[in-house]
Amino acid sequence: MLAADGGVVHLRPVRPADAAALQRFHEQLSDRTRYLRWFGPHPTLSMAELDRATNVDHRDRVALLAILGGEIVAMGIYERLPSVATPGGTAAGSPGGTAAGSPGGTAAGSPGGTAAEVAFVVDDEHQRRGLGSVLLEHLAAVAAENGIDTFVAEVLAENRAMVTVFRDAGYQVRRSYDGSVVHVEFAIDRSDALRAVRDARERASEARSVGNLLAPRSVAVIGASANPAKVGGTVYANLLAEPFAGPVFPVNSAHRSVRGVRAYAGVRDIPDDVDLAVIAVPAGAVDEVLDDCLAKGVKGLVVVSAGYAEAGASGANAERELVASARRHGMRVVGPNALGVANTDPAVALNATLASVLPARGRIGFFCQSGPLGAAILAEAAERNLGLSTFVSAGNRADVSGNDMLQFWDVDPATDVVLLYLESFGNPRKFSRIARRLARSKPIVVLGSERSVARETGARDLDHTVFADLFAQAGVVQVNTIGEMFDVAALLACQPLPHGDRVRVISNSAALSLLAVDAAAVAGLEVPTPEQLPPEAEPDAYRRAVAAAARERNSDAVLVIYVPPVPTDTAEYAAALLAAAGGAGKPVVTSFTGLSGLPAQLAVPDEVAGVAAGRGSLPSFRDPEQAVRALARAVAYARWRDGPAPATTRPDGLDPAHARRLIGEWIAAPARWLGDDEAVELLGCYGVQVVAFRPAHDAEDAVRAAAELGYPVAVKATGETWRVRADLSGVRLNLTGPDAVRDGYRELAELTGDTVVHVQRMTRGIGCVLRVRDDRAFGSVISFGLSGLISDLLGDRAYRALPLTDAEAAALIDAPRAAPLLSGYRGSEVVDKAALIELVQRVSTLCDDVPEVRGLALEPVLAATDGVGVLYARIRIGPVPSRFDDGPRRLH
Repeated sequence: MLAADGGVVHLRPVRPADAAALQRFHEQLSDRTRYLRWFGPHPTLSMAELDRATNVDHRDRVALLAILGGEIVAMGIYERLPSVATPGGTAAGSPGGTAAGSPGGTAAGSPGGTAAEVAFVVDDEHQRRGLGSVLLEHLAAVAAENGIDTFVAEVLAENRAMVTVFRDAGYQVRRSYDGSVVHVEFAIDRSDALRAVRDARERASEARSVGNLLAPRSVAVIGASANPAKVGGTVYANLLAEPFAGPVFPVNSAHRSVRGVRAYAGVRDIPDDVDLAVIAVPAGAVDEVLDDCLAKGVKGLVVVSAGYAEAGASGANAERELVASARRHGMRVVGPNALGVANTDPAVALNATLASVLPARGRIGFFCQSGPLGAAILAEAAERNLGLSTFVSAGNRADVSGNDMLQFWDVDPATDVVLLYLESFGNPRKFSRIARRLARSKPIVVLGSERSVARETGARDLDHTVFADLFAQAGVVQVNTIGEMFDVAALLACQPLPHGDRVRVISNSAALSLLAVDAAAVAGLEVPTPEQLPPEAEPDAYRRAVAAAARERNSDAVLVIYVPPVPTDTAEYAAALLAAAGGAGKPVVTSFTGLSGLPAQLAVPDEVAGVAAGRGSLPSFRDPEQAVRALARAVAYARWRDGPAPATTRPDGLDPAHARRLIGEWIAAPARWLGDDEAVELLGCYGVQVVAFRPAHDAEDAVRAAAELGYPVAVKATGETWRVRADLSGVRLNLTGPDAVRDGYRELAELTGDTVVHVQRMTRGIGCVLRVRDDRAFGSVISFGLSGLISDLLGDRAYRALPLTDAEAAALIDAPRAAPLLSGYRGSEVVDKAALIELVQRVSTLCDDVPEVRGLALEPVLAATDGVGVLYARIRIGPVPSRFDDGPRRLH
């Protein structure tokens, strides 16, 4: 887990073998801390206290330890209270925390023992790192799983810090006083407020963790070399080439100096502290230097060495051990197989990368995985004059990930636009959550190869529609090439967002104007009649035209095309465009003599930020079509950002507690499909009703079922191959009497060879399909479409990541191309879309509350004018994926 300062601490349950370490931990606490914990002097723990503290049942009494460097630095414990109040307060118990008293205090629980006393203690040197808050978070999660809903604590009135821990954790704390002791009580159920606090703490700690890597006070290069052909030589030379604000220590056991700087045989030999170590030795030698880093107390590692997971199973094992060892000693890791990290802030000036070219200072943050691709991207960014604020190439992404970087850039005032090249998603649900929040203030541009994601995740059926829909849902701007990524980045970094989709085109080339108009039509943009200037138009003509377009109300963006008919000095034209575009309040982009990026003559320096091309600079595109595509993406992003803030409403009539009890009874590994009755019962907990049906084992049984349900009915085969056949050969519909039911039963039994059929009340409407799947690339994904062979053949499905906001549920229903059929298209009946949306919300809530639901299909759902009817439901349950984004904070 991450502490509040961004450092790593290992959290685990206590073990009987921890008794000696726990005694050492207790004895090294200050007298003040022991007094606050035990309400008096308590220099040592008795054998009985140690035994009680280390021998827990992990249900009614749970204790967690925070470990750093093999030593205990904090402990938290809860103990279930009896249903009858017991005297308590100052009696000694198992070590818990700066909330004092033994578990078993003064609050009464329920007959089921649903209250527990909680306590913590934190080593003096590690207080104010937020360890108590994280321990509380994890203890509350364990307690909730064990049927506990309330925590209580006894705290000395002078111990305000402990009461603050409870309050700042997001709980509604009730306090009462008994002399010098405060009795604290609060419910631990997960609420929106509690999640908001958790997410805020997570954002802060992860941002600080990355900040520690990007702004070190000192750097050691392990494997530093004077040979520029070696990895250690390249990264060391790049560090020295920048005016890094701190010392750079070369580590090379074979030389006394490297490039004129004194070298050290090992990291331990460096006399000063080392914040960041860049490891550039062969993978086989990393273990040895890692031990030195751990002993030295290095805070972070950048491992550029290759030979890990990309090299096979043995390399993957070595990679896991590398990260585990680093975390045990409080370090985070970029890599292995990384290109490195860079920070262009003049106060840091860090270039710990293998890249030969690093762009100038800018306001764009960039993250990628691939090292070679990262180097190519940096070179192209420099060529286009696109400056970066920070850069991280994570290689195998064994620890620091794109999600960590999003958290950092969310709070980084030096970054206005985020660029990501992603080959996989470590925790796709978390990515979606963070991206939705960050994109409200800063654009996120993602270049993601679907084939790369499929290779990384093994998701052979990865659908382009899923890729596009989920990015759009989160407000992420998806691009397909490196060039498009920089086109969009230049526009978003330097120009305001458009307020609509109308583009004014000003050009001195009729042919290029026509290209722009055609490209705009394809991209869904509206172009009023282009303003055509003569080929030899003077700078002042451009200035007047652009200024007028900037003022007019019937345009939302301006595209200026300038192609000189003969070679000429373009400086005056550039100055005219800058003067006219300044303060326009709408984006102005150019196709300026075939230049690309932010050319110097169209740049507006930001001297305060030290940025060569700041806000107001005019991006240029090699051709008008590129400019139009970039504008189209900016329009889509602006439309998403201007939309209502996401809000999630829980439907009425839910019984999540019963659903959890059912899952507890049914869960098994591996995952399994629920039976029909089980699926109906689980859906019923969330107000989703399947149209009434009865199983029948012979013809007369079917007749009795039909009479009970009421005519007309349908008779359906129960085999999976027959249930959803497009030709409906496995069903007999609209049966209105006993003879028809008998005939239907006999026909299906003969056709399928199965004597069991379902008799179901007849329902009419437009057929729809609602599914949830556990996507290997994106996590839990919900899809919606209309039933039918044509929809299946064309892949006419819309996708969203879970959980859905209210607006997203409505948008999902309207997203398929066939969706107009639900709204009366060409005489079709107008269905009750509100009922469809509510159904989607209930399914989303179910899958959010019960992550053990790994797959769900409602097929078909019949949408009618007066509601919806679910005819068939399948649900697959299994263990929760480790990357599920819920519960207490932890590193992946």
